[in-house]
Amino acid sequence: MTDAPHDGPHDEAHGGALGARLNWLRAAVLGANDGVVSTAGLVVGVAGATGSRDTLLTAGLAGLLAGSMSMAVGEYVSVSTQRDSQKAALAMERRELREQPEEELDELAGLLMSRGLSQEVAREAAQQLTERDALRAHARVELGIDPDQLANPWHAAGASFLAFTVGALLPLLAIVLPPASMRLYVTVGSVLTALALTGWWSARLGAAAAGPAVLRNLGGGAMAMAVTYGAGSLLGAVGV
Repeated sequence: MTDAPHDGPHDEAHGGALGARLNWLRAAVLGANDGVVSTAGLVVGVAGATGSRDTLLTAGLAGLLAGSMSMAVGEYVSVSTQRDSQKAALAMERRELREQPEEELDELAGLLMSRGLSQEVAREAAQQLTERDALRAHARVELGIDPDQLANPWHAAGASFLAFTVGALLPLLAIVLPPASMRLYVTVGSVLTALALTGWWSARLGAAAAGPAVLRNLGGGAMAMAVTYGAGSLLGAVGV
């Protein structure tokens, strides 16, 4: 019986840490995938209008920087909001523990009972968890928050910036390095290969079937490049 209070939070912390790592990996894969698709669509569209290497490089770099900064800023704002919400929830919980400790103890025991513990075991576990660290116990069991691992907006922004940049470099290099006659083929081939890999990896992270994820990635990337290339070719033909 004395092991129950120790094992519960211990297991929950490991599960939360694992979930956080998987979320970071999934965000990195999706960020790289976004960098591949958006930059590929941009440079392929420009390639439809002009064969100038300098123009392609300028457009690709502009798209890479704009996209990576947009991803970083968006992630920073989003995670900052999440962190503020977590802090506010912890502050409210801290106040409730100070003003109505008995009610909070009953609430914690009820939550433990809802997870399968008997009334007696849940009550004893709640008491021991409260004596050890009441705020931490309520944060993890009631709020699903680890006070030691609040969302970090700077880490999220940096990870998004890096992931997008790595993904965007592939189509950018593929469009400017090969000879003019091979640029489009090399770019399309390398982009589709990268999208197949990111589709497979994202499916693996989510424990889902890889086939549909790969096909969705390939279809979306191919459509994006076809549409932008068609638009670029049309604009180039009319001299815009």
